[in-house]
Amino acid sequence: MKAMILAAGLGTRLKPLTDTRPKALVELSGRTLLEITLTRLRTFGVTEVIVNVHHFAGMVIDYLQSHENFGMRIEVSREEVLLDTGGGLKKASWFFLEDSSRLDEAFLLHNVDVISNIDLRAMLQFHVDSHALATLAVQSRKTSRPLLFNDQGQLRGRRIEGYSSLANRQSPLPQAPEPPPFEPAQITANCHSERSAEPAFSVSPAGHSNKLQAFAFSGIHIISPRLLPLLTEEGVFPIIPSYLRLSAQSQKILAFHADNYYWRDLGRPADLAQAALDAPL
Repeated sequence: MKAMILAAGLGTRLKPLTDTRPKALVELSGRTLLEITLTRLRTFGVTEVIVNVHHFAGMVIDYLQSHENFGMRIEVSREEVLLDTGGGLKKASWFFLEDSSRLDEAFLLHNVDVISNIDLRAMLQFHVDSHALATLAVQSRKTSRPLLFNDQGQLRGRRIEGYSSLANRQSPLPQAPEPPPFEPAQITANCHSERSAEPAFSVSPAGHSNKLQAFAFSGIHIISPRLLPLLTEEGVFPIIPSYLRLSAQSQKILAFHADNYYWRDLGRPADLAQAALDAPL
């Protein structure tokens, strides 16, 4: 199985640790975040990985070489300009399309700065059984930008502080001065204080409101290679708006519910300290 590790970010929230190293080489309990992610992926049968790099890129390359790629095939996708999640994946798409006999084989996309014990085999099986284009690990926890899913687990929109973006609209829906003919996703002044699983609404083709549930995305995707030619965006772009566009075109972008698993974002030094105490893996 193949995977991509997103490791090109500046790691601004991890300062001052990232003043002298990339976030991929920040350590948790004596191991780098990159080693932890690679080891975990290898446990689930991943043998080939591409890592995108930008900030202190040379350090990541030297680190992998000095550790003999941890016994895996590892390619590096160097970004002179940060391309964000969608642009980074698109630049690395050759890695997943190089073997025509494996174009039906799903791959993992994993942030380097998250740690979890989510059962990736179960997630992959769910993805395969559902014939999904992409499957996103989600949880019922607080987040400032929850994703909205219908009762079938299909991505239908995203709630952002200030507006809601719905998969069946071509552009974000601003707060209207008068009540619209449907109840839009509810916005609060402080999204961090809301329950991420509270209901929201979108418009069905018949004009009736469909109840949606909001969940926090965990930075772990399973993707079918057939998604890659559908990424028509160019340059720097995040992948979530691409998912919303494709969902509006009736493509299956599904939720894998991971509430029963440990997960933590390692974006701040305090998160690293807490993860070291949690010792989930």
